[in-house]
Amino acid sequence: MGVAVETQAVEPVAGHDWSLWMRQIRAILRIEVRKNFWGRRAILIYLLAAIPVFLTFLLSVVDSQGGADIRMVWTSAQTAFAVVIYRSVILQTIVYFGCAWIFMNLFRGEVVDKSLHYYFLCAVRREVLVAGKYISGLVVSVVLFTMTTVGSLFFLYYARGYPANVDYLFDGPGLKQCLTYVGITILACVGYGAVFMVIGLFFRNPIIPALLAYGWEWVNFLLPPLLKKISIIHYLHSLSPIPVSEGPLATVVDPTPAWISVPSMLIFTVVVLILASVRIRRLEIRYGAE
Repeated sequence: MGVAVETQAVEPVAGHDWSLWMRQIRAILRIEVRKNFWGRRAILIYLLAAIPVFLTFLLSVVDSQGGADIRMVWTSAQTAFAVVIYRSVILQTIVYFGCAWIFMNLFRGEVVDKSLHYYFLCAVRREVLVAGKYISGLVVSVVLFTMTTVGSLFFLYYARGYPANVDYLFDGPGLKQCLTYVGITILACVGYGAVFMVIGLFFRNPIIPALLAYGWEWVNFLLPPLLKKISIIHYLHSLSPIPVSEGPLATVVDPTPAWISVPSMLIFTVVVLILASVRIRRLEIRYGAE
């Protein structure tokens, strides 16, 4: 039989004690990072993050044993990586569902485990709790998915051979392209993380809204130009170091410049986190209803 638990936050003394808030955020960060890296829910994320690396490893092995001659068609190999491995597998699948799992469980997982009230009974502002949990999810997702991106790029370059890689990385655009891929992955974690944390706060069953958002991101290439910009994936694709066509059915729209895409994503994230802070202040825990 479920037990209903209602809590009210124990608010600290009024005022803006930034040093206190930073100490509390660091304390929450240590707890949550350890939980997200070593908790039982982390196993699925590790397996998910390893999929693209394993795929590019298999492709590099096939190539090195006399399959596709990737060293002679380097441009085609880069395009294939950008479209298939990075966009479709890493960005729109692994990072998306990985962030969904990490960030939706920051609060929803605590409710399911009947442990969120411990935080609410502490003398910590709920906005501080949101900040600490979001940063912890960001640390975990950025570490895992940048490793996924770097690992996939490693095996892409591995198939090309050492001498050509050195020239391309340090005397050509290779290093800038790799850093751009990593930057896009980080930005995806920032934006998707904020969205999924809010979904976890607003919905008792967050799977349905997460799948609806996933569908919106996937059909983005079919949407009119104005609607294209009401999505995270448009701004991420606009930053791609290797421009590629979205297909014959896609609505043609110019990529949003980086000086607009990056600030827009950051502003969007701040707005979403403010929404999460408003929601958490009004949240009452009812374990019996779960």
